[in-house]
Amino acid sequence: MIFSIPNVLTMSRIVVIPAIIALLFFDGDAVRWTAFGLYALACVTDFFDGYAARQMGQVSKLGRFLDPVADKLLIASIILMLAARGDLTGIDVLPGLVILIREITVSGLREFLAELRVGVPVSGLAKWKTSIQMLALGFLVVGEASPESIPSELIGLVLIWIAAILTLITGFDYLRAGLRHMVQDSPAE
Repeated sequence: MIFSIPNVLTMSRIVVIPAIIALLFFDGDAVRWTAFGLYALACVTDFFDGYAARQMGQVSKLGRFLDPVADKLLIASIILMLAARGDLTGIDVLPGLVILIREITVSGLREFLAELRVGVPVSGLAKWKTSIQMLALGFLVVGEASPESIPSELIGLVLIWIAAILTLITGFDYLRAGLRHMVQDSPAE
């Protein structure tokens, strides 16, 4: 099952990250569009890996582990590279930081709750957050390479702020759900 189609799709999302980041070290419209194409392909695999796993009856522990890791690696890498390039500067670094902090916090929370055998299902709002976040980063990856009629940078910045707001809301929801289990009386460590 390691090399099932869903797992290969998920692993491809991880494997393509260095290529996207490497491309973003260079300037030029063709480079930006190539980076965007690889990024868009990675985003599409985020939908199809889970869909394929369910349709093919190939839901696996490896897939359930790799999918959120692949998502977080892709998003974090792009945010960090956009900040390093200067595509996210000043106050616009803040939504990227909010997204990164939430992702790390929710990952830690899920790990803690997994030890207690408590699942944390993904909410519908969290799925919207992820979609808007991916769209925002796609527009920011294209950046100045977009046609003048499409203000890609502005659209990306507006969307990343919206994603950050949704990130705060969904992060708070997850934290609130997890806090019930954290504050229960337990023996001192």
